[in-house]
Amino acid sequence: MYSRAEKSKIKKAFWTTFGQYMKPVPNAEGFRTNWQNYKTGVKDIYFRMKAEQEFASIGIEITHADEELQQLFFEQFETFRRLLESEVGEKWEWKLHAQDEFGKTISCIEKVKAGVNVMDQKDWPAIISFLKPRIIALDAFWSNMKPAFEEL
Repeated sequence: MYSRAEKSKIKKAFWTTFGQYMKPVPNAEGFRTNWQNYKTGVKDIYFRMKAEQEFASIGIEITHADEELQQLFFEQFETFRRLLESEVGEKWEWKLHAQDEFGKTISCIEKVKAGVNVMDQKDWPAIISFLKPRIIALDAFWSNMKPAFEEL
């Protein structure tokens, strides 16, 4: 078992390593970006990457407090589903009005890789290899689709 401080230290080391690995990669517009803390520029829409003890995941989270508006954003993403899946090269899981780890209602579109453990440094290459192409693909998708969400 790891103490809370040990978990925090290891996770911080992982995300620092991920950030260093991604630093030379420009975004879709050719600019530097903070990949591990990606800013979509649209309120209540986030690209989340997680590295935990049993899985790694990447996804789009819609966190608007108004569930009807949250559903509107989700439906807007659904209209671009083929484009998103084409960009990422795979199907992702779509969840309307799910609960996050804090009990808050969110909607998400995500891909999960089970069987990896961020606490085991030997798994870091597999986690990075999972996250890297997907966050780059999400960025490419977003550079084209962001205007459709800014108007909502």
